[in-house]
Amino acid sequence: MIPRWFPSGRSLIARDRAGEGWLIGLIAVLSLLACLAAAGGVAAERAASGWSRALRTEATVQVRPRVGETGDAAAARAAETLSGLDGVQEAAVLDRAAAEALLRPWLGEAALPDLPLPYLVTVRLDTAQPASAVSLSRALAEAGLDASVDDHSLWREEVERSAAWIAALALAVFCVTAGAAAVAVIYATRTGLAAQAETIEVLSLHGATPNTIAAQFQQRYGLLAGAAGAIAAAASAFLILVLRMLGGSEGLIPALPLTWSDIILVSPTPLVAATVALVTARVTVLRRLR
Repeated sequence: MIPRWFPSGRSLIARDRAGEGWLIGLIAVLSLLACLAAAGGVAAERAASGWSRALRTEATVQVRPRVGETGDAAAARAAETLSGLDGVQEAAVLDRAAAEALLRPWLGEAALPDLPLPYLVTVRLDTAQPASAVSLSRALAEAGLDASVDDHSLWREEVERSAAWIAALALAVFCVTAGAAAVAVIYATRTGLAAQAETIEVLSLHGATPNTIAAQFQQRYGLLAGAAGAIAAAASAFLILVLRMLGGSEGLIPALPLTWSDIILVSPTPLVAATVALVTARVTVLRRLR
């Protein structure tokens, strides 16, 4: 039984402001890293998946003009042929200015004017039922065009393989940082309880039950860990918000597109941190009393 002189409605544990500040800071920093790792991993996987989907719905056709036919005319005829094909949304000739813009970062400005460029047609495929490379090649051959179709299958396989590695790496980074945050919560909670060993013994000797003592420490360290998790969640949400607003629709870094839903992703951090602290405090106190 609890003695009558036990105060009700307030904690029976003496506060250690310096120790609690250290605990909150440590948990907040590691939880922030875990939140950023989770958001960054999801964004990286989102980018890789987007590249893969884009490659699946695009194809490039290189047209070789026949004798007596200009390259521009052959490319225009190829675009017209493919535009009416099932599974094709749009086919357009890639003019020289657009081709030079693609090559300029690699070759520089000086070499482009005298460089012979291939005649290309860009094809945008239907997302639901895209036309295959075989059907595109057959249609071009039936139209009497000498052309080769690149459905980006080689690049797509590389991108999909990279996407799988990115997802696995992101998961590993998140597990490491989340595990470090959980270990920090456990360590800080146990360290705080070790400093309160005399308080635990005094409460036990004066008739407080193990569950009552455990509940007191659970409340204290659960609130501390929850506050640290809230700080980490708020800081990471603020960073995501700033990066999202600065970057516009594509995000600040196109290779790492962040969305508003990533803020929801980090929101459970206070609950997770508080739960780990609650369980750790209860197990530690009961084990010490036992």
